[in-house]
Amino acid sequence: MKVIFNLTLLFTFLSFFACSNQQNAEESNKKEISFIVTSPDLDSDTDVYISGGDQKLGAWHPQKVALDKLGDHKWKIDLEFEKGLALEYKFTLGSWSNEAADSTGNPLSNFILKVTDNENIHHEIKYWKEGGEMPIRGQITGKVEYLEQLKGEGILPRDVIVWLPKEYEANPDKRYPVLYMHDGQNIIDPKTASFGVDWAIDETATELINNKEIQPFIIVGAYCTENRTPEYSPGKEGSAYMDFMVNTLKSIIDKKYRTKTGREHTIVGGSSSGGIISFMLAWEYPQIYSGAICMSPAFKIQDIDYVDDVLAYTGKKKDLKFYIDNGGIGLEQKLQPGIDEMIKVLQEKGYILNQDLFYVIDENAQHNEAAWAKRMPKALKLFF
Repeated sequence: MKVIFNLTLLFTFLSFFACSNQQNAEESNKKEISFIVTSPDLDSDTDVYISGGDQKLGAWHPQKVALDKLGDHKWKIDLEFEKGLALEYKFTLGSWSNEAADSTGNPLSNFILKVTDNENIHHEIKYWKEGGEMPIRGQITGKVEYLEQLKGEGILPRDVIVWLPKEYEANPDKRYPVLYMHDGQNIIDPKTASFGVDWAIDETATELINNKEIQPFIIVGAYCTENRTPEYSPGKEGSAYMDFMVNTLKSIIDKKYRTKTGREHTIVGGSSSGGIISFMLAWEYPQIYSGAICMSPAFKIQDIDYVDDVLAYTGKKKDLKFYIDNGGIGLEQKLQPGIDEMIKVLQEKGYILNQDLFYVIDENAQHNEAAWAKRMPKALKLFF
């Protein structure tokens, strides 16, 4: 009995030691980031908020995560994140009409941080946008329908908005090509747009169709979730999101609406992280999509790199058409090197500029919905 008792103690100790090591390893992967804001001309009693893509940053809600008031025009918040996580964030006074700005009143570009260690991040903000409630610009043009809380394995549920061309109901025997888009809450309805300004793709499409510059088509916009970055990036969640787009959402749309189901009638598009996942969907599922609209795409930045994946491809040239663009201000500058590399690699793979590879640079454009809306007509004309 004594030997058995000692062995039991030994196994108990070893199990405890193993669990302790695992817990220590998990804790070592968590890093504390202190965000510290100073704003010399801002009253010290003002409420200041941080807003970003991560759930701990409020999932881009402008008035969800408040900083502590330290006095002397200083605010601070301590948050814990997994090591290696890439964060995008901004600061507001509780509304996107009062976000941090530059001396001209234009919003500052997203701040970007890769979590590597415990760190104090200091921001001095001298200017804030001024105004009350953010004005809603534009409205929904045409008919939209909503598919609520669609589920996909390995990703969060999401709503989907579907825009139908004006003639859809009047032509019950006609079928239409489809443009699938990401960040669906931002593309049609300014009331759901993250920053109060939508892409106005409904107005753009309506005008181009009425002018007979493009054929009528259907727009399907999948909303993003609080896990936007991993779902729109290479990796496990990105693969799960692509599976949802290809095997769940497309199947639902093709059954519910009169679509032209072939690849030649199916395009995918988005911006920023939505730009890279659009490229990935076309590249990895060329039997489903015939092309991609990639606006300000995050092809290679921080720990994201899809350029090497395309470079490593050794098969025959894929029958795809790409529209790729970028601006020239703020975050756009940080995205440019990765875009340059991708354009070079695609040309090495046989894609020809202005034939099946279209590349647009607007040096005066920022990283926002208004800029992408401005460039959308050219992209739609290429595909529809």
